[in-house]
Amino acid sequence: MRTIIIEDEKPAARRLNRMLSELGVAVSTMLHSVEEAIAWFQNNQHPDLIFLDIQLSDGLSFEIFDVIEVHSAIIFTTAFDEYALQAFKLNSIDYLLKPIDDEDLENAVKKYQLRFKTATESNKMALDFEDIKKLLVNPLEREYKKRFTAKVGQHLKIINAEDVECFYSENKGTYAATKDGRNYLLDTTLEQLENELRPQQFFRVSRKYYVSIDHIKDIISYTNSRLQIKLNNHTDQEIIVSREKVKDFKLWLE
Repeated sequence: MRTIIIEDEKPAARRLNRMLSELGVAVSTMLHSVEEAIAWFQNNQHPDLIFLDIQLSDGLSFEIFDVIEVHSAIIFTTAFDEYALQAFKLNSIDYLLKPIDDEDLENAVKKYQLRFKTATESNKMALDFEDIKKLLVNPLEREYKKRFTAKVGQHLKIINAEDVECFYSENKGTYAATKDGRNYLLDTTLEQLENELRPQQFFRVSRKYYVSIDHIKDIISYTNSRLQIKLNNHTDQEIIVSREKVKDFKLWLE
């Protein structure tokens, strides 16, 4: 089957490509914007299957279908909440919730193969993108958090995301380590932060740490094929990139 990926975050696209390759699915093309995708569809035979991110760098991916009539099967990749996912379910659309899980990806591919194995472009499922866009208005308007608050005595401290070198968990608490060398206890968890942090800026290197790309001073080879991260100011933190995260971490750095 002819397969393409449309995803604006290149590390995420390469990771998905690698995961699909391990499932025996060859990706012929990776596209990264609405404009690039429209130009590609205008000049190439349309694929059997598209892995499609919703919000691209230059707009919503649905804008592609305002210009191009596409009959390919689509598996959405999304970081949106259950409200948005319900829209996909109502429209019988496959979806993968980011970060994409190996088993979920395999099941989605199998679902495609079962549903579209003998289908032709003329009888593939017609998708009502306008209805989906209406259902997705609110989730798409949200932005990643730019600031956090921490209680310091009787005061609330405002912490800008750009000033955070890392977020970490310790003794059942979650802390923000800032560039001024301070550590602030937050009323949140690393799991909750997963959907609040801008993925281009923060990466979860282990179960304990999120690090900011803007505050990495050094990256050192460590035992068992792992990596050690040195931050600009919080040199006392021993931050190790877990072995299963190393590949994705290196892609994130690019």
